Amino acid sequence: MHIAFLTPEYPHPKSSPSGGLGTSIKNLAEELVKKQLRISLIVYGQETNEVFEEAGIKFHFVKQRNYDFLGWYRYRKYLESYLNKLIREEKIDAIEAPDWTGITAFIKLTCPLVLRMHGSDSYFCKLEGRPQKKKNFWFEKLALRNADHLLSVSRFTADKTRELFKLKKNIKIIPNSIDTNTFKPNIKEAAPGNLLYFGSIIRKKGVLELAHIFNLVHKNNPNARLVMVGKDVRDIKTGKPTKELFEEILTNESRDKVVWKGSLSYEQVKLEIARSAVITLPSFAEALPMTWLEAMAMEKAVVTSDIGWAKEVMIDGKTGFTVNPKNHANYADKVLVLLNNNELAGKTGKAARQRVMEKFSTKVIVEENIRFYKSVID
Repeated sequence: MHIAFLTPEYPHPKSSPSGGLGTSIKNLAEELVKKQLRISLIVYGQETNEVFEEAGIKFHFVKQRNYDFLGWYRYRKYLESYLNKLIREEKIDAIEAPDWTGITAFIKLTCPLVLRMHGSDSYFCKLEGRPQKKKNFWFEKLALRNADHLLSVSRFTADKTRELFKLKKNIKIIPNSIDTNTFKPNIKEAAPGNLLYFGSIIRKKGVLELAHIFNLVHKNNPNARLVMVGKDVRDIKTGKPTKELFEEILTNESRDKVVWKGSLSYEQVKLEIARSAVITLPSFAEALPMTWLEAMAMEKAVVTSDIGWAKEVMIDGKTGFTVNPKNHANYADKVLVLLNNNELAGKTGKAARQRVMEKFSTKVIVEENIRFYKSVID
């Protein structure tokens, strides 16, 4: 069986920057290779064209092309030609693509097309309550309706997407997965009082709420220290860097206890997770967040948001705490409970890893994906 993934991102030194989407594809692709499947990755929108093989995966980096007229359509048709040639020459059985910006709108393939819902632009605009370009909605609607099969990484995302686009098709739910051998406990590195946020520094991830929350945490525990890991993104409402807005909210006392690390490599992020006592992930907009799974797999005490998808990942009070990020006092209280009670923090961390092992481990999820792909091809 030969499966190909069409994606705008993938965590590889030669590719453009990658986020949770690329990480989830990487986890699945590497595990599928171990199961003797042939895997190809077509990473579009890149700076150069390049084809190479690495760790059993065939990579196709496809350069972004610029056109004077109807570029969005002509680039899609270029990808269509590229993909159909690969299907013919490499005997690809099925191609999977994400729903983001509807890249497969206007693309007609000669093999089954699976669209996996990692969260479309329309979905995130709805969750954040912000306006969307009509063109993006149209692309995503066409892509979803033209796909042969639909997948979603969470029931919440499937239901919201179905509602948004009035979809009639069946949507299979297969969550994101994580390699629990790569993300595993490292108790030796943990530092008391260390809080960690990792992910994009952006409003939709709840980071501005986190600034208010940390003010309260620091007021009650002056030894608390917040480490911020991730790329600073210009704020959609004000046009300012989100980091700047964050620092404006901090008190003079708490500002000195915030450490900005910027974007880090995969291994460096793991080290920062290991060093933390409590991880704070107060996001407003996710499909099924890889950051949550990574923190849980490393047996960390976590406080997340309580929105939509959260119930599919966390068990409030057992694997950590889920709180509305806008309730700053309640969120800060839960962080302080874990900071001040090592026994409880350890207990919730162990429960978190156990849940990941049972529900989100790559070894478990890969079998679900293989069964699904076989049904698509059959």
